[in-house]
Amino acid sequence: MDQFSAHLDRGWDLVQRGDPGGAELSARRALELDGQSPEAYNLLGYVAALQGEFEDAIEHYRQAIALDDTYLEAMLNAAEVLVHPLADFDRAIDMCDQALDLAETDDEVVDALLLKFDALLGQGRQDEARALCARFPQGPFDNPNHSFLVGRALYEVGNVAAARPLIEEATDKNPDGADAHYYLGLVRDDGGDSAGATAAFLRSRELDAALPAPAWALSAETFHGLVRRVVEGLDEGLGKFLRGGELFVSDLPGVEVVVDGVDPRALLLLDGIGGPEGTEPTARLFVYQRNVERVAGTVEGVEEEIRLALDRELRLTFLEENAPARGTPLN
Repeated sequence: MDQFSAHLDRGWDLVQRGDPGGAELSARRALELDGQSPEAYNLLGYVAALQGEFEDAIEHYRQAIALDDTYLEAMLNAAEVLVHPLADFDRAIDMCDQALDLAETDDEVVDALLLKFDALLGQGRQDEARALCARFPQGPFDNPNHSFLVGRALYEVGNVAAARPLIEEATDKNPDGADAHYYLGLVRDDGGDSAGATAAFLRSRELDAALPAPAWALSAETFHGLVRRVVEGLDEGLGKFLRGGELFVSDLPGVEVVVDGVDPRALLLLDGIGGPEGTEPTARLFVYQRNVERVAGTVEGVEEEIRLALDRELRLTFLEENAPARGTPLN
């Protein structure tokens, strides 16, 4: 193996080992040997995304594609970052369409279609996303992750019957897939299987808890202070519904509340709702850091995600009659 290839291989190996800093060093050493290597720029983009440097990742992917305009892997990697966390859906769709023009295998087609599906949903183009599902290959899929992701897409557009066998297949093939177990809980809940849904949600929570925090994650103390700042910034009409001083932060919802039917991926929970007769009801607030981080995708997005979620849940719980909040039981 030549020295250039050795640096690239080591870089990807370090990615798998959870060492993005070492992987970046390997990529840059590869570029010192070949400054026109699209593969090295693709690796740099992947590492930058792992480190939460998403605009840098897009720039590295752009350079890789400029050097090789048929570089499908770099296109798919770029589209993934554009969809989430950057939410630049127009550029993501353009990138997916380029990838679809180049895709030759079923796996490549599925990867590009799934990313385009997510971008369409992100723009609220539900009908187009539903129509796109007809383009998925029939399967069976060699990649168990494709079984799950196609099943998830079908679930998101309301085709639960078609989604269920794919999601069940994914959990059978990959019993450590947290996302697949979460969606298994959703399809079981939709089918009226409360006990089965709870078992799947508990497994999903267990697997989520075992995952490392993102490299950019805030410390628990900083996150708590950020939540308190959001609470203090609420307008009086909403802030009056929170019980003073009863703010609690945890990584994930507890097992006991998941068993009671709370979504294991809830961002927050309003609990203990009540108050003296004749007064406005108030609630304790629980905020779940890992779930917020999963949705936010970047350190910059954390505060806004908390603010939006809290505004939504307070309005649903206290200002809209008979409207369930996201943190309330699913079953």
